[in-house]
Amino acid sequence: MNSEKYYLKPNVLAEPLVGSWYAWPHLLPPATYGLNVLERHLSIMKSYVQAPMVHWAAVKNPAMLGGPFVNYPPNRANDVKALVEWTQREQAELIVLAKAIKELDEMLRNEAKGFSLEPLYPRVPEPLRGYVELLYDLNNNPSFRLIERLLYSSKYYRTDYQELSLRLMDDEQDRPFVLSTPNLAGPETVRLKIPFMSPAIDELFKMKRAPQTFGFIKEMLGLPDEHDERFRTFLTTDVPAPYRRYEGNKLRTRYFGHACILVEAPGFSILSDPVIAYDEHEGLPRYTYADLPDEIDYVVITHNHQDHILLESMLQLRHKVKNIIVPRNGGGYLADPSLKLFLQKVGFKNVYEIDEMETIEMDGGSITGIPFLGEHSDLNILTKMAYMVKTEQGSLMLAADSCNVEPRVYEHVQAVVGNIDILFLGMECDGAPLSWLYGPLITKPVDRKMDHSRRLSGSNYERGIEIVKSFNCREAYVYAMGMEPWLRYIMAKEYAPDSDPMIASDKLIQDCRDHGITAERLFGEKELAVSGA
Repeated sequence: MNSEKYYLKPNVLAEPLVGSWYAWPHLLPPATYGLNVLERHLSIMKSYVQAPMVHWAAVKNPAMLGGPFVNYPPNRANDVKALVEWTQREQAELIVLAKAIKELDEMLRNEAKGFSLEPLYPRVPEPLRGYVELLYDLNNNPSFRLIERLLYSSKYYRTDYQELSLRLMDDEQDRPFVLSTPNLAGPETVRLKIPFMSPAIDELFKMKRAPQTFGFIKEMLGLPDEHDERFRTFLTTDVPAPYRRYEGNKLRTRYFGHACILVEAPGFSILSDPVIAYDEHEGLPRYTYADLPDEIDYVVITHNHQDHILLESMLQLRHKVKNIIVPRNGGGYLADPSLKLFLQKVGFKNVYEIDEMETIEMDGGSITGIPFLGEHSDLNILTKMAYMVKTEQGSLMLAADSCNVEPRVYEHVQAVVGNIDILFLGMECDGAPLSWLYGPLITKPVDRKMDHSRRLSGSNYERGIEIVKSFNCREAYVYAMGMEPWLRYIMAKEYAPDSDPMIASDKLIQDCRDHGITAERLFGEKELAVSGA
């Protein structure tokens, strides 16, 4: 038996899939997954099958970036047609569930007029019976909440739809936009039919630093013999450079791109919103998986959007992570599925929810949940949180896409937590409309003007500078802008120099500098250190 040991190459792209679509947080909870299958996946794929040339032309047009177009040439039309047929056949129960949600919503609009909802329970569509509670708000507007744990335990949650697609990275900017393009198998890929919670996934990604024999990892993954040759191209005997553990006495932060910040101080490490780049020797300089410690004490997640909780990165880090902190449970509302349940269902342990102004103590410091307003198109989304990290060496706030729609909030917060040394703030102030992300969940058509007035937008200059002033920050960094080239496949975003976010962030940076505040728009990689106030 061959006892030679191998490492996993650092440029092996590992894409988690559900039903041959890229797995983002709305594709695991049965209700949101069913509606995305019905209203997004099938709709887009059928349109492509009918007019593949139209889609192929659209994805080549920069003005159409992020639109509902399949990024495959016309010769893949038969493959997409086959996926449509598979989806309609194999995911029929999910489609029935989605139609039941739409039917329930319509019934409540027509029948719930402020009187008791009890007579309506027998009329709840059969697929949802026992999985929902009917509700009013205080103004008699009807709604319902899902009993999420029961749905995850039902026939509607299927781990056999889950796969891991492996291939070598060639061009990071050539990955198709995941919300509109299915992932079709090709000769360069190895598709592993494996549930996301499988410990075999941990063993695979441990091989980035700890080598194993081919036979060991083949057996763990259940790799069919026909994939042996291709899978061997993912392995190497080259020994990776060892990680240099941070042993300084300052509070060090490293920017990994977008909203991913590694915070290290004596006694702990914290990683926010992990979206990690792969190793690209000729691309933009960046930190990669190789620049992360062997153990991460805390991962903090700010909110449930695909560019802030990326399953592709999370699965590769799972074996390193001791604890995860997420915003409090959304309560079972359709547009606000539980992050805690999502993470538990993909195999994470020690997942803790935090509420606004709640503090978690740790050796050498604390993490406090800070209110996160806006950026969710005025939907009642509770699963969102900014974080203040406080240590003896200094303090910082990870504000992500917080939109300062009510400056008095931060005045009240500052009165409780005090000033903050370093602020990280997203300023994507020209975000997509409501329907771009949440459209499949909306069961009643939204007026176009209404849709475009409710944006997925962060703070502009005026709102951002008020946050800086509220906390008397010594340093302010604009981040979470989606500018790095490796983010295009999940964000479909490109900025012109005269775009609103660039103008607004330039203005905030200059204003800060004029007032003696260190400021910068982060891009690529950046290391910062602060010795304390």
